[in-house]
Amino acid sequence: MKSLMDKCCEKCFHSPASPCKDYIKCRRQGPLCHEDESCRAKYKAFLEDIHLPEDSSRRQILICAGTGCTSSGSRKLVDALVEELQKQGLQDRVSVKITGCHGFCEQGPLMIVEPQKIFYTRVQVEDIPEIVAGHLVGGQVVERLLYVDPATGEKSLTYETVPFYAKQKRLVLANCGHINPEEIADYVANDGYLALTKALFEMTPEQVIEEVKISGLRGRGGAGFPTGMKWSFVRAAEGDKKYVVCNADEGDPGAFMDRSVLEGDPHAVLEGMLICGYAVGADEGYIYVRAEYPLAIHRLKIAIAQAEECGLIGDNILNSGFNFHIKIKAGAGAFVCGEETALLTSIEGNRGMPRPRPPFPAQKGLWGKPTNINNVETFANVPLIIRNGGAWYAAMGTEKSKGTKIFALTGKVNNTGLVEVPMGITMREIIFGVGGGIRDGKKFKAVQIGGPSGGCLPEEQLDLPIDYESLTSAGAIMGSGGLVVMDETTCMVDVARFFLNFTQAESCGKCTPCREGTKRMLEILTRICEGQGKEEDIETLERLARVVKSTALCGLGQTCPNPILSTLRYFRDEYEAHIRDKRCPARVCQALLVYTINAEKCTGCGSCARACPAGAISGEKKQPHVIDISRCIKCGNCMQKCKFGAVEKA
Repeated sequence: MKSLMDKCCEKCFHSPASPCKDYIKCRRQGPLCHEDESCRAKYKAFLEDIHLPEDSSRRQILICAGTGCTSSGSRKLVDALVEELQKQGLQDRVSVKITGCHGFCEQGPLMIVEPQKIFYTRVQVEDIPEIVAGHLVGGQVVERLLYVDPATGEKSLTYETVPFYAKQKRLVLANCGHINPEEIADYVANDGYLALTKALFEMTPEQVIEEVKISGLRGRGGAGFPTGMKWSFVRAAEGDKKYVVCNADEGDPGAFMDRSVLEGDPHAVLEGMLICGYAVGADEGYIYVRAEYPLAIHRLKIAIAQAEECGLIGDNILNSGFNFHIKIKAGAGAFVCGEETALLTSIEGNRGMPRPRPPFPAQKGLWGKPTNINNVETFANVPLIIRNGGAWYAAMGTEKSKGTKIFALTGKVNNTGLVEVPMGITMREIIFGVGGGIRDGKKFKAVQIGGPSGGCLPEEQLDLPIDYESLTSAGAIMGSGGLVVMDETTCMVDVARFFLNFTQAESCGKCTPCREGTKRMLEILTRICEGQGKEEDIETLERLARVVKSTALCGLGQTCPNPILSTLRYFRDEYEAHIRDKRCPARVCQALLVYTINAEKCTGCGSCARACPAGAISGEKKQPHVIDISRCIKCGNCMQKCKFGAVEKA
């Protein structure tokens, strides 16, 4: 017996060819089919290897091997740590385990020493000897590697006391950063596949769907459609063949929620798909994941292979009579393939373009068959719901938006990363509580929520409880969960142009409103930012945005005007300043900037004049210099070179 998933002795007969319904329970409580203390001791030993008891004299070191920490060198830490442990003769007392993403990538590479949960940040190979000799041998925590709260300056000793984690409610992300995603035994030791067992042997498909309905789970991919209702449509649809599709085509700039779940806890997604397949009557599933996520694909392949080897994917799963097979489809990275009908078209081998609806995928989806499609986060919620009950899940959140939601918090905020919080939390709690407030003491200006098709909300909306309905009424959308925080130095007209530039480039061009409308709106925004705006531009933008929103074929076109409409709603004065005063209040739009030299600060050193490529700066040595506005090309070189802060822009 080399693993928790292996046979304890010859009396265990489970295999994919001769499945046993108690296989999963046996690994945690077994053996169940016979009495044998030595077998029971084997299971217990494997479980304690995965979860070290708090009073254990052994140590386990968890090293993040998600994409972020791997790019920061965490794999080298594993090699260095193994080598150093051998030097110190500690290889039998200290084990090293790779994990998925903790969601706090800016502090990476991250390391946790179990069972005390000591949390080290930005660990480098050079730090390993000190960690081994000082901490593991000497019992002295390496304080310089502990997390320091930028707001208070206080250090956090353990994982749970870091404010970024302490103020979250991590359910879907609970295993990420704590289990080895390449070992199915780690997932099973953390209640994995118990929900599938419960669904197969204690519930009918209709009861599974009813439990999901009770939970109030809504699709986490953006639209927020009730998951249980969608499953019931597929269940009721007629057809001898049905499919389950996992939408892992995460395309929002800066978003990495789905990638982290796939890299850190792939079996949770597989288990959710299996339960869905049982509920809706499907026997085949696809995971559509972009090829830009090689590590996620790698770990999905490992997870699928291990689940097949254990008889959890395939035919007659756990001797239940239920068959289900899962395949991976790597997408080419087109943003429009996040739209479900475009995604299905891509799986079929065609160019990913949306289809008119109805018929909806529940009636006519993949290859014309009834298909249920949910995203990664939605499926990862399902095992939790089946295991703990729909009512448990529904107790969290607001009246119409239940459970938790993962956000990718980024921008001008102290703590960036993945944040899982209960629905109903306010934006202020996320940005100033979990996120630690605005960087460099600057003033908060806006937060863009919902990805490139989301809306920008101002300071007066900070106390808005977050749920699907409240965000829509405020002019934004939940989307997949992108949260971009902006400070006072951000130009909101330029922000609208930035996001529209993205959606215009990603438009597939199939429908005229999106193809032509986004192009015309982008032209107007560019003109405004370049100081050539016209008085009628605001009215034209509003009219075009509403036409595109109401007539575009798919969700991309219907939501892409949101950045324009929300910035016009809350920051209209900035548009007017650009058009009427030819001024950018945030001093961002280069064409509208005016560089001047403050005579009281200028020492006449001449460094600005020497740096000016247009020869627009003149002045006597040790006398205040001046800028010829007519010759200035607004490159900003003078401001960068001046050591006295004498060059100013307005």
